[in-house]
Amino acid sequence: MRKQSDVRRFLVADDDVEDQEMITMAFKAAGVYEDLRFVNDGVELLDYLHHAGSFEGEVDAPRPDLILLDLNMPRLDGHGALRQIKSDESLSDIPVIVFTTSTSEKDVEETYRQGAQSYVIKPFSFTDLVTKVQNICTYWSEVSVLPEATS
Repeated sequence: MRKQSDVRRFLVADDDVEDQEMITMAFKAAGVYEDLRFVNDGVELLDYLHHAGSFEGEVDAPRPDLILLDLNMPRLDGHGALRQIKSDESLSDIPVIVFTTSTSEKDVEETYRQGAQSYVIKPFSFTDLVTKVQNICTYWSEVSVLPEATS
């Protein structure tokens, strides 16, 4: 079991460069920015997690403590990536927070069935984004207990 203060490595799967910039600024503004990395779609996410493709080697792709996953991405969307992560014994213990603009009840239900730990709707204002980032980080660093990393 890890102490929650050990939650420092965030991997964000989001194809929108502006969203990536806003998320980076929100983490900094929230004062919780430690190691924030981005991939552009589900294919890159799985390559990162498996140290494949352009992410070969542990140094280039350290195991994340949390994954923030957008649903609407090219090549492999969030649903497909989530299914593969949660069906892979070596990855299934990594908490995945769906972080998307979708308010669809179908998306909410499906992602929880697929094993997501949380579903968070991206806010439209920067102030609200900072608040959501703070809430996510507070929950995962002070409230929730995570298992030891398996790899």
